[in-house]
Amino acid sequence: MQLVAEAVAEARGEARPTPPTVALDVPGDAHLPKDYVTAEDARLEAYRRLGSVTSDADVDDIGAEWVDRYGPLPAAALGLLALARLRTAAMRRGVREITQSSVRAVGSRQPMARITPVHLPASAQVRLRRLAPGAAYKEELAQLLVPLGTAELAADRLRQLLEDLIPPADPESVGDTL
Repeated sequence: MQLVAEAVAEARGEARPTPPTVALDVPGDAHLPKDYVTAEDARLEAYRRLGSVTSDADVDDIGAEWVDRYGPLPAAALGLLALARLRTAAMRRGVREITQSSVRAVGSRQPMARITPVHLPASAQVRLRRLAPGAAYKEELAQLLVPLGTAELAADRLRQLLEDLIPPADPESVGDTL
């Protein structure tokens, strides 16, 4: 369907919409194990489909499909779905990068996540201090540094923080695919 829509748009001389991208580098086990999805082409197709989702409902549909086809989800597949949910939450909020930072939390060796761009009003900055102790907001860099915590929960925790702090952006400003 997407290829047909792109071909029609191209024939009409319309610009092809470019889906927004989000760079993710978050710790945790997130993949489809070979013993869960044994066929290489099926695994690659699953990754491709998951990479094109734009909503949590799409992620849930893919997860349900995997359970139906391959059985109960292993931890690594659950981690992959959590990353997809983080990606969709970031896309809806105009965040383009969530990466592990070399900066450490003050007084701690805990790794931090760097989230950019982020624009927090004063009220959200107050909520940030309550929701994520040890986090730092650098307004001049439009950057948020957040302690990662355990690798198993990092993607879910970061997604929840984004949802609690930043309202979804206007879909027109995020991209035509939303």
